[in-house]
Amino acid sequence: MAEFRAIGSFENLSLERRGCVFMITMELGAENRLTAKFCQELIRAFNTVRQTLGKNSAGAVITRGNNAKFFCTGLDLDEAEQNPHATTEGFYPLLHTILDFPFPTIALLTGHTFGGGCPVAFAHDYRVMNSERGFISMPPVDLGMYFPGVGVLPRLKLRPQIARKVLLEGHRFTGEEALRDGLVDFIAQPDDMLAVASELAAKWAPKAKAGVYALLRSELNGEMTRAVQQISHVYGRSTFLPGKTKL
Repeated sequence: MAEFRAIGSFENLSLERRGCVFMITMELGAENRLTAKFCQELIRAFNTVRQTLGKNSAGAVITRGNNAKFFCTGLDLDEAEQNPHATTEGFYPLLHTILDFPFPTIALLTGHTFGGGCPVAFAHDYRVMNSERGFISMPPVDLGMYFPGVGVLPRLKLRPQIARKVLLEGHRFTGEEALRDGLVDFIAQPDDMLAVASELAAKWAPKAKAGVYALLRSELNGEMTRAVQQISHVYGRSTFLPGKTKL
C-alpha cells in the first residue's frame, strides 16, 4: 500500500495524503491543547483538503494525535483566562468546520481524550480508539465549565443513559467501555489503529461523490452545527465558563 505523503506547510500539525484520504496529525506538544491559533490552523488544514479535492469528489479525513498517550486534552484554560474570546475565535469555529465538512471524517483517538477533545472527537463521523491505553472523559460537571451546546452531541449520538454518564457523571471510559457504550466505532491496538482508520476512510470516501454528504449529516447533527455557529466570533457576550479548577 502506498505511503501517506506530506502536503502543505503548517506549524503545529502535519497534513498528509494518500489518494483521496488525508490525515491530519496534531503536533502541539504532547497533549494538543486547543488554543485559538491551533484551532485556526486545524481549520486551515480541513479547508486545504476541501479545496484540494473540490466538489463532488471522493475523499475522507483522519484526525489523530501524535503519540500513543494523548489525542487531545481539551482547551488551553490559561489562554481562556487571558482571552475571553479564545473559544469563539478557535474552538467553536473548529467544531463547525468539522460538522459542516463535505467529506467523511474519522477521529483516531491515539490516547487520552479529555474535555474539549471530546466534542472534537464526537464532531467526527467515526471514532477509532486505542484499545491498550487512554480514557475518554468530559469533566465539565466537576470543573465548573460550560458552553451552550456542550451536551448536544452526546445527546444526539448516544443513548440517554450513556449521554448522562458522559455529561452529568463525567465518567472516564476505557476503550472497551467506549466501544460497548457507543462512544467509538472501533478499538484497536496501537500498531493497528492507523490501518483500521485508513480502511474506514477508504471505505466511506466515495460517499462524498454525490455532493450531499454534509447536507445529510446536518439532518443528524444540525442542532449542534447551528449551536456552535451562533457562538462563533461572538464578542458582545460571554459564551464560555472556563471553570473553577483545571485538569
